[in-house]
Amino acid sequence: MERRGSQLDLPGFRFYPTEEELLDFYLRRVVLGQKLHFDVIGSLNIYRHDPWELPGLAKIGEREWYFFVPRDRKSGSGGRPNRTTERGFWKATGSDRQIRKAAEPGRVIGVKKTLVFYRGRAPRGTKTDWIMNEYRQPEANSASSAMPLKEDVVLCKVYRKATSLKELEKRAAKEEDAKASQGYISMPADSASNSDQENYQSSSAPMDCDVKEMKQEVIRPVNLPELQVPMSGMEWMQDPFLAQLRSPWLDQWSPYANILHF
Repeated sequence: MERRGSQLDLPGFRFYPTEEELLDFYLRRVVLGQKLHFDVIGSLNIYRHDPWELPGLAKIGEREWYFFVPRDRKSGSGGRPNRTTERGFWKATGSDRQIRKAAEPGRVIGVKKTLVFYRGRAPRGTKTDWIMNEYRQPEANSASSAMPLKEDVVLCKVYRKATSLKELEKRAAKEEDAKASQGYISMPADSASNSDQENYQSSSAPMDCDVKEMKQEVIRPVNLPELQVPMSGMEWMQDPFLAQLRSPWLDQWSPYANILHF
């Protein structure tokens, strides 16, 4: 079959195999050394590459990329595979899950392991949204198989975890809240005091003007009429007009004569 680049020359072709097909058809034939008629899954040591480089190295795939990966045993660690890359590592999550044949529920055809890629070095690292499903033949079937195993390989499916719109909105809201809180806390005390002082000055300026105007109004002289104070009992007797009205005859008979002639 002719191929153009890394894609098959089959218009409309999509490669979406089930887990049973991956294990019982593709992986089983490669492990037993049987030839595949369709070269849709390539062999690659994916641990020599970071996950974001793998889509360009796959033979086919749009959102999921498949690889036959040789099992690289890590010496001195109990035979565990080495899943470390240049910029991070793959970390297993959860427990392995057995895959059974749909037509024969009692028959285990493989084991599935789920891993998540972390940036950095173990045990610390930053979790990413890159996921890998590693499919391998069951150990019991491999040991009791009549046909000798030619290759010790696993089949890996790599993809990015889909993020829902709701999750994106939550992340955006958290980022906005964090920025708002940081902006409030990080405001210098000097700038805050300056702004308060400016607000105080701006608010007190009209009051100062009003106080000055009030002072000017109070200080402005007011012309009041003279207060007419009534004369005392002796001063009114000295009035010229009243003196003309006074009679000597009245002075003799007046009970106030002694008072008038003092």
